[in-house]
Amino acid sequence: MPTLAIAILQFTPGTDPDANLREIENGARRASAAGARLLIAPEYSAFFAPTLDTAYLEAAQPLDGAFCSGLASCSAATGITIIAGMNERADRADRFWNTLVVADPAGGAGVGYRKVHLYDAFGARESEWIEPGDPAQLPVIEIEGVRIGLETCYDLRFPEISRRLAGEAAVDAIAVPAEWVRGPGKERHWNTLLAARAIENTIWMLGAGQSPPIGIGCSAVVAPDGTVRAAAGAEPELLFASIDTEAVARVRHTNPSLAARRYAIAPR
Repeated sequence: MPTLAIAILQFTPGTDPDANLREIENGARRASAAGARLLIAPEYSAFFAPTLDTAYLEAAQPLDGAFCSGLASCSAATGITIIAGMNERADRADRFWNTLVVADPAGGAGVGYRKVHLYDAFGARESEWIEPGDPAQLPVIEIEGVRIGLETCYDLRFPEISRRLAGEAAVDAIAVPAEWVRGPGKERHWNTLLAARAIENTIWMLGAGQSPPIGIGCSAVVAPDGTVRAAAGAEPELLFASIDTEAVARVRHTNPSLAARRYAIAPR
């Protein structure tokens, strides 16, 4: 059954998109040299500042801008698929999309997913600056026979989005680029939710976090049975793991909870 070697690039993006792109390019070269076929970078990989304000609007880029073009070139040069978060220029001048871009070695770079659940919690107000994505999105990419769903950061707190990807889109894994903000108990929230989504959906969860000072780091790969197969601390790191669909099949044979569910989920 298909197996996929992946890498998670945990780093601290700043306000210079070119410098952030170079960090991803370096990570992609290292990941490719180690045999990985997928690199996952954090949310806001193209531009990040501690305060969400007009700087994000001014730095927002279109999909044919320098950041996406650079990702596409890097993917083609290294032969590795790249998932990275960016602030994408939206149709409204006073809003941007919080977007996961997917760069494919053969297909350039484009929208993989636009964040649905905006972070209006713990004192933050993403909805004042960000245009939400369409709740009907069912974003999936397939690499070497392994199906990977996409969601972003705060989405992790809403089990329905992962359940739709597992149940309707039949994914083997979900990539979760994040900027999980530091605070009391936040590491526990992150680790618990990654494990819960893995266990209840019997899938792999691939969490890619930003390093401090704002993010917690703690990138992790959680198997369908809830065991942590790879984990980072707080410092920047290139984390490697291998995910296999045989593990998904084995866990679902023992615990067919996904097949036994009795409720459907509809976007609203």
